[in-house]
Amino acid sequence: QVQLVESGGGLVQPGGSLRLSCTASGSRFTINNMGWYRQAPGKERELVAAITSDGRTNYANSVKGRFAISRDNAKNTVYLQMNSLTSEDTGVYYCKAREDWGVRGGMDYWGKGTLVTVSS
Repeated sequence: QVQLVESGGGLVQPGGSLRLSCTASGSRFTINNMGWYRQAPGKERELVAAITSDGRTNYANSVKGRFAISRDNAKNTVYLQMNSLTSEDTGVYYCKAREDWGVRGGMDYWGKGTLVTVSS
């Protein structure tokens, strides 16, 4: 059973920065894709950014140029550097990781979420 532990959320003023971290533990297999999703109040959960084990990234249009996702494969840890934050970035940020079983497929795991509030 894979466990994901997120950290780094909090209250920040508009224009500020935060760095989120998420570490996956308990897996006997390769952790392939890792990513961050967010859910704003009254809205559906959406992809923010994702990264493969070989470093390919994908971003939501709304965060391109402001957010940067990275990972440390040795630590099974993914990071999200968030800059130039606006109130639109407020929400609960969830980490997602895919455990790769090879030809047998795999399984997605989710963290419990960390709250990011952008407000003056």
